[in-house]
Amino acid sequence: MITLYGFGPAMGLPEISPFVTKAHILLQMAGLPYKTDLNGFFKAPKGKLPYISGDGETVADSTFIRDHIEKKHGFDFDRGLSPTEKATGWALERMCEEHLYWLMIEVRWLDDANFNAGPAKIFETLPAPMRPLIKTYVRRTYRKTLKLQGIGRHGEAEKLELGRRDLAAISDVLADKPFLFGEEPHGADASVGAFVIGVLAKGIATPLRDAGASRPNLLAYSERITKRYFPAFAA
Repeated sequence: MITLYGFGPAMGLPEISPFVTKAHILLQMAGLPYKTDLNGFFKAPKGKLPYISGDGETVADSTFIRDHIEKKHGFDFDRGLSPTEKATGWALERMCEEHLYWLMIEVRWLDDANFNAGPAKIFETLPAPMRPLIKTYVRRTYRKTLKLQGIGRHGEAEKLELGRRDLAAISDVLADKPFLFGEEPHGADASVGAFVIGVLAKGIATPLRDAGASRPNLLAYSERITKRYFPAFAA
């Protein structure tokens, strides 16, 4: 049995981390039985979640989890796609995971109300005396990281414009299709779908969420992905 290590539900989401959400979807796409463990962070091989373990193997990082599933279990997440579609999927994944992610971090972790509604719950398993110190340390680290990454150097209107462009790109590729490349989901839907679900989380209020919710096809896509892979959280 495969074990997937994640953070758990928060903000009305089945999983607070879009990367762990992606791993959930990948495992279900491949039809692999698995269980979840929410206590693996301090044993994470790369100091981050998700990672999976099973059959004496441990694989960290959602992209390498996908590679592992393809190689070990022979599942092709890109079956039937053209080279152009595969390239488009990869580009959208990288946009979500290396750009949109940091915009989400900024609104979730640096806004006090949003932090208390979501990320703060990650620390509830820690001993009470340690929580305030670790929360402060992690939030300060994210603030510095966002400055180094570049997102943190922009004004609020500029950050929102960057987010709108990311969401517009997803919306335009999706168009009126159920999934990015047609009637059935592929590997890119695991990542892109996870991020769209995350942006549209109902547990926080941000202009970025409003920008996503203003696009009907993204709302429908989020609901479709949620219903298919996380039915307990479907509206």
